Amino acid sequence: MTIGVEEEFLLVDPVTRRPVGRAEEVLARVAPHDLPAGAKVHRELIGTQVEFASGVCDDLRELGEQLVAGRRALDRAARAEGLRLLATGTPALADPAPPLSRGERFGVIEDIYRGQVSDYQCCGCHVHVGVPDRDTAVHVVNHLRPWLPTLLALGGNSPFLAGRDTGYASWRVVEQAKFPGAGVTPYFKTAAEHDAAVDRLVDCGVLVDATQTFWLARPSPRYPTVEVRVADTAATAAHAVLQAGLTRALVRTALASGAPPPEPDEQVLAAAVWSAARHGLDGPGVDPLAGRRVPAAELVEALVAHVSDELGDDGDVVRSLLRDVSAGGTGARRQRDAGGPDAAVDLLTCIVTESG
Repeated sequence: MTIGVEEEFLLVDPVTRRPVGRAEEVLARVAPHDLPAGAKVHRELIGTQVEFASGVCDDLRELGEQLVAGRRALDRAARAEGLRLLATGTPALADPAPPLSRGERFGVIEDIYRGQVSDYQCCGCHVHVGVPDRDTAVHVVNHLRPWLPTLLALGGNSPFLAGRDTGYASWRVVEQAKFPGAGVTPYFKTAAEHDAAVDRLVDCGVLVDATQTFWLARPSPRYPTVEVRVADTAATAAHAVLQAGLTRALVRTALASGAPPPEPDEQVLAAAVWSAARHGLDGPGVDPLAGRRVPAAELVEALVAHVSDELGDDGDVVRSLLRDVSAGGTGARRQRDAGGPDAAVDLLTCIVTESG
């Protein structure tokens, strides 16, 4: 079962530690031979952001190597422009009104959402797992819904915004919740039902087109994959690999299950997402299936138990990475432990290209 990851990053000035809108100049310095086979780099909506998309990978080792290589290529290009590459879900320090990228579609997005996107410098980690067809993708997403909050708790890496501690592990998810249709994906019976719901939102004028939704998991509109985009951009490539390994195991578990997908209460699911964004692993979480508050660590244990039969060759890597997160903390914890927004930026720009 193939896997791939898209990672969004900020470009920052090493002195002011604030994002700088020079994405086009940085991307122009990245030659195709600088990247792994099949990998690409892209612009994002805001001119302070760049994206690395891995090639299609077969195992976590290959994926990890690609993510490190992509981060290093972007970091070299950023440094050549006098900038640094920053892996965080939100800018710890920021100036108002960063420049938007040029392009017709970006202009439509700006026109629809106005002030919502004028300083939306949020960066996520998107995991793609290959599936046979779109109906299968919808079936898998239905099974994933109760586990998305736990992936978020593990992937929180945005405690600071514009010089203040938000009190959240993932402020990015709070920012994303401002958009129409954000949150856990609704339950759909078929791909046709899913696509009709997306088309309806486009007709209502709240989405630019059918390729744009804000759900935390979806059948990819471009690739034969399930796309899970619940986590913030990871502080290190290893944290991104952990998200990928757990997500692929969840997809395998869904495909192997003979039981119908669970249908947890929608309000409890929303509460679980909020709790994961608020506390990460450093406090309580909400069990969407039991409908009650539990320690976040218990939810991680339940996730590992749920996918244990389908971890396969990824098992040793995933368990090792989980131990590392347990000992060293999530990205959000590491940012806070650094000592404040300025120190967090310094830390993140130093460890962005670490391989482990």
